[in-house]
Amino acid sequence: MEPPFRNRTRYWENDSIEYSSDDAATGELAPMSDKSPRKFGGVVLCGGESTRMGQPKLSLPFGAQTMLERVVSVLQQVVSPIVVVAVSGQQLPDLGDGVIIARDEQEGFGPLGGLVGGLALLRKHVDAAYVSSCDVPLLTPSFVQYMIDTLGSHDVVMPRDGKYHHPLAAVYRTSLEDKVRSLIAQQRLRPFFLLEECDSHVVDVDCLRDVDPNLNSLRNCNTPEEYQSLLAEAGFSTEETGRTTVD
Repeated sequence: MEPPFRNRTRYWENDSIEYSSDDAATGELAPMSDKSPRKFGGVVLCGGESTRMGQPKLSLPFGAQTMLERVVSVLQQVVSPIVVVAVSGQQLPDLGDGVIIARDEQEGFGPLGGLVGGLALLRKHVDAAYVSSCDVPLLTPSFVQYMIDTLGSHDVVMPRDGKYHHPLAAVYRTSLEDKVRSLIAQQRLRPFFLLEECDSHVVDVDCLRDVDPNLNSLRNCNTPEEYQSLLAEAGFSTEETGRTTVD
């Protein structure tokens, strides 16, 4: 059986221009030469049904921005370019120049499904990418930079809290695209399987407290209560977001 994603058509949008998988590499990004210094991009995954939240998390107000806009703006302080991976038909705010939208036509592959789309687009342009979810509004540039600096010669660097790994707060070499495709083809969809297939390095979360003492960069929100808690942590009131409740 042919692996999922192989020879599929995907489209990338940038300033209302769409690129297919065949010509995306000739878009606005300049290919990385062999002599270029190491470059890092970013990938933000917007997938997920947000069933516990009751509405799309990416569009939740967070201060003057949406949750997605806030995460993208943090990443822009450290990496470029940034790919936002969304499912087909998913509504997104205007993210401005320098952000490319990847539309994934096939659902059901979890984080690896979104990861492969981001790595595929960035592969010819950067060495590695910091990969994030869209619901971590307390992410800090210093946390992202620390993870990037820790990559070294490894293929992946990922935080670990005891037995729990954080695959959406990790740095991945873009050359891992092929391994991710292979795992999807085998229906091995847990990100942990990728750690087993490559030169991976895990970082104990206690090591991250130097740059993020309360590990706020790892705090995502899945429920209205968690959303309200993050708003309060950031010093925002529900009135500032223009909302009084989360439906």
